[in-house]
Amino acid sequence: MNVPENLRYTESHEWILVEGDTGTVGITEHAQAELTDIVFAEPPAIGKVFAAGDVAAVVESVKAASDIYTPVGGEIVARNEAIEKDPALLNTDPFGTGWIFKIRIANPSELDSLKDAAAYRAQIS
Repeated sequence: MNVPENLRYTESHEWILVEGDTGTVGITEHAQAELTDIVFAEPPAIGKVFAAGDVAAVVESVKAASDIYTPVGGEIVARNEAIEKDPALLNTDPFGTGWIFKIRIANPSELDSLKDAAAYRAQIS
């Protein structure tokens, strides 16, 4: 299973790619494989503010609905509208075009509580 080294991971299978004060968030390859065929995605609204661990988005598959949590607190600065039109992007490219939202990180120290790739690999093995 693909677990990119340059990302941080949550216990609940979200990833975050940090670039400056912004983080791009999505679900892991493991999460999309567990959900199977994703048929609906609703990213959060731009400007909405969340605390770390808040439910920010929802995805639904043929199997289940799943809440997507924010790995860190902050303000939503972008949402991936492409996944609303084509939710399968979450299955086919979870670490690329299947990103869900971008968040301006309010407290960078919250990143310290997230897993690195090795710890996440251990969690899913």
